[in-house]
Amino acid sequence: MSKGIALAVSIAVLMVPLGGCDIEVAPQPMQASPAPEARYQVDSARNRVWLLSDEGVFLFEPSRPERIALSLPGWVWVGAHYGCLPDLALGPRGEAVITSNVVPTLWRIDPDTLAVSVHRPALDADDDKDIGFSGLVYSREHAAFFAASHSHGSLWRIDPRLERAQKIPLSGGIPGACGLAAHPRGLCARTAQGGWRVELAPHGRSA
Repeated sequence: MSKGIALAVSIAVLMVPLGGCDIEVAPQPMQASPAPEARYQVDSARNRVWLLSDEGVFLFEPSRPERIALSLPGWVWVGAHYGCLPDLALGPRGEAVITSNVVPTLWRIDPDTLAVSVHRPALDADDDKDIGFSGLVYSREHAAFFAASHSHGSLWRIDPRLERAQKIPLSGGIPGACGLAAHPRGLCARTAQGGWRVELAPHGRSA
């Protein structure tokens, strides 16, 4: 295990979830840099940690001495020096969902069987662009995933079945989005310029 991954896991295991909308303390990249080396999510219900890095996706459980490496069929991404790594989020059932930062494909890992499925949600806009997601979060308030594109500054709502992605109209783009966190009234976006607060309309389809 690399030193960076070991540090990420040790910090993640000690993490205590905090309320509010502070993108700096939300489950997110391990570095303050806008181009992090790894992303993680803590599944406290199952006492496990998911980690995504340039080496792939791994599952850590205190009951197992070794990490579990999971293969993502056809996973494509570009290095963090072009913007941000892909992202990792936990869904409503504890499933891990991984993005690509160059295409709108999503990889879902079943929380029980660890089976990997590939999903290509239909975009309702920007079919002529290379849309990838560098930020992903599930909002229980809206019963949907929200994804952000680093290169285009766009925000998307994705249904829990990962079938459809709806572009959310914004009063202004979110340039360089490199992570998302949910709060009761909307989202927080992490960028190289700092944190952005995104207020969503009650229906969650505009901001």
